Amino acid sequence: MDSSSTEGDKRPQQSIPEIGISQILGLVELLIGKGGSEDIYKLAGELSMELGETLTVIKAAEMLGLVHTPGGDVVVEEFGAKVIDATIAERKELIREKLEQLPVFKSVSDFLKREEDAEVTREEVLEKLAELIPNEDAESSFSAVVNWGRYAELFGYNDDTQTFYLDL
Repeated sequence: MDSSSTEGDKRPQQSIPEIGISQILGLVELLIGKGGSEDIYKLAGELSMELGETLTVIKAAEMLGLVHTPGGDVVVEEFGAKVIDATIAERKELIREKLEQLPVFKSVSDFLKREEDAEVTREEVLEKLAELIPNEDAESSFSAVVNWGRYAELFGYNDDTQTFYLDL
């Protein structure tokens, strides 16, 4: 059995695109409105986004298992349609379950669970992210982890005290 996300695993992990969940869900909704798939280049035009930004949104949607990209198309996965059909509360739960499977979120969650009160400082999370994703900007990764984690009610972050915590 593969235990690639064990505590001792120090391999670099996949970065989290600094894209909001609302942009990701908007992409999936647009695709569903087009019958479930669209050419990547046409999609960039329809979203009024540069191709690079469109590709970042697509990458994020792929990470969450909402779409896949065979050839030059973006196709909605069954899970993507399920998320879009769900209520807001159900969407958050579905996204939370998916985030808990992503190595970066699992590692940060495990890190928090080992801490007293499941709470750490912003600096401690930045250090952890620099360790987990060494070739990425820790600030950008932190922003993405906070935003996605907040949406899914997995993590919380207090801007005033600069503390990061499990949203239990």
